[in-house]
Amino acid sequence: MLINNKSYRTIWFDKKKEEVKIIDQTKLPFYLEIVSLNNLDDVINAINLMQVRGAPLIGATAAYGVYLAYRNLKDKNKIIDQVNKIKNTRPTAINLFWAVDSMLSVIKDNLSFSEIEKSLLDQANKICEDDINRCKKIGEFGFKIIESLHNKKGKVNILTHCNAGWLATIDWGTATAPIYFAKKNNLNVHVWVDETRPRNQGASLTSYELNNENIANTIIADNTAGILMQRGEIDICIVGADRVIVSGDVINKIGTFLKAIAAKEFNIPFYVAIPMNTIDWKTKNFKDVEIEERNSNELRNIKGLDEKNNLKTVDVYPKGSKAYNPAFDITPKKFVTKLITNKGIINSNINEILNLKNE
Repeated sequence: MLINNKSYRTIWFDKKKEEVKIIDQTKLPFYLEIVSLNNLDDVINAINLMQVRGAPLIGATAAYGVYLAYRNLKDKNKIIDQVNKIKNTRPTAINLFWAVDSMLSVIKDNLSFSEIEKSLLDQANKICEDDINRCKKIGEFGFKIIESLHNKKGKVNILTHCNAGWLATIDWGTATAPIYFAKKNNLNVHVWVDETRPRNQGASLTSYELNNENIANTIIADNTAGILMQRGEIDICIVGADRVIVSGDVINKIGTFLKAIAAKEFNIPFYVAIPMNTIDWKTKNFKDVEIEERNSNELRNIKGLDEKNNLKTVDVYPKGSKAYNPAFDITPKKFVTKLITNKGIINSNINEILNLKNE
């Protein structure tokens, strides 16, 4: 997708410099900075500090982390201990674990060091290419939903939460992919962008993406969606997910559950857009999912530009006040209209999810 009319991906391997490149998302929307990852520590820091975020992108970054760890270790017997460090970075995003296991599967005893190194790089690149294709398919399927609404209403108002755009994947995004297809097909769409406290990924990233694609959007405070739904100013909600368990329950950015409840009250369709590798095939009860708790400073501190255009961080809470910062919540399947996957649109229940796996 585009930044300043130039096409970018969120992560790529620079063949000339033999290093992994990422867009540092902690600097957006104020600065565009490209960062190099050369070793496992670089990858772990990029994930922990949220220079990269979004389940598919975390998975791709983890994949390159396995490659870099092996390239620097030159010892396949030590790689397991190293990659476990990657698995300990973000416990909720299932793509991370899927990607690491996918990378480990190409390490074979009968291959030389150089052959394994090449196989790992090829696999990491393939994970990225596959993600782009999955997101594009999500866009194609989801576009039909928006098109149907557009045929009835003439204009479609879409609510998003957090950032499930191309900055959360490699390209296209999940929840935004249908919106990008709608734009390319000249449909009249407008996006209500949840600010998404505490890190403001909606305001900082989703709106930034949509602006660069010339898609009409308006940032709203997280608590504004209810009155917009009540007024009939939201036609559809589309969000992404960090994990969908096999029962159909959805784990996504904190605040998603409240939006789903409000949408149910006002009979507004609530869709969750995911690639197949965001499905957790082993977990059937959402109580078994570890919900990541992050530093309370993410709540206390807000980043922005001052009057001299310098990037500053300020504390907005009273000194001594405590804060609680879970990164995700759980939306039970009864609040989900359907899942938009790269294999098609399905009901969010165990039977249809398992059927999709077997196709």
